[in-house]
Amino acid sequence: MQCSPCLVAALSSVLLALGLLILWLYGHTPTRYGKHAEEVAEKQPGRERRFHLPAKCAWFLQELPAFLVPALLLALRSPPRFAPLGCRLLGGMFCGHYFHRTFIYSLLTRGRPFPLHTLLSGMLFCVYNGFLQGYYMVYCAEYPDDWYNDIRFTSGILLFLFGMGINIHSDLLLRQLRKPGELTYKIPQGGLFVYVSGANFFGEILEWFGYAIATWCLPAFAFALFTVCFVGPRAYHHHRYYLRKFTGYPRSRKALIPFIF
Repeated sequence: MQCSPCLVAALSSVLLALGLLILWLYGHTPTRYGKHAEEVAEKQPGRERRFHLPAKCAWFLQELPAFLVPALLLALRSPPRFAPLGCRLLGGMFCGHYFHRTFIYSLLTRGRPFPLHTLLSGMLFCVYNGFLQGYYMVYCAEYPDDWYNDIRFTSGILLFLFGMGINIHSDLLLRQLRKPGELTYKIPQGGLFVYVSGANFFGEILEWFGYAIATWCLPAFAFALFTVCFVGPRAYHHHRYYLRKFTGYPRSRKALIPFIF
């Protein structure tokens, strides 16, 4: 397989356009999943309980393509498969994140049943983005021999690891709010939840901007911007939900970015 810069540019542009569309569609109205589906169900009983899957199964199926597609592209590459730096960055950062989301997070989650249409759309996105990131890093990315010493590489790696740590720790704090089998919502406490309602989302944004800086390529920056457009509205609506449901919710907390928004 040969690199096609036009294909990379086209797929990256579609990814960014999709992010802007999601921001426009859900900036004012939350997606009907989790706590927001619960509010709809209270108003329209029975509507939101059709075609749902258990959370563990759904998260595994949704995240698997984002790990499997680039892993297959790496496996199909002529040996030595991990000689180019782009392949190592793809395997260590992108596939590393989705290995955790697929094989660890999905087994630990205590979330609510997952809407089937949300699962299918998530799977399609993971196939699309997994191919875009994998295709570019395996077949197109070229880096100078001293890229390891570049400030973009080192700062990007550190930002990625910092964001991943925040994301994993925040997910842990959210899980600890519930006992096994419990589905009620409570006020998140500890970690960056002291400052923002969407600490897990904030960590994920830092991750993908770190990845984009370390790889310094169009597909990665398109994905980072898509992540802002996708999880930003979710953090905002989660924040408003907490303010509506809990009279004692800390008013000093922001939605996504500490001390700012």
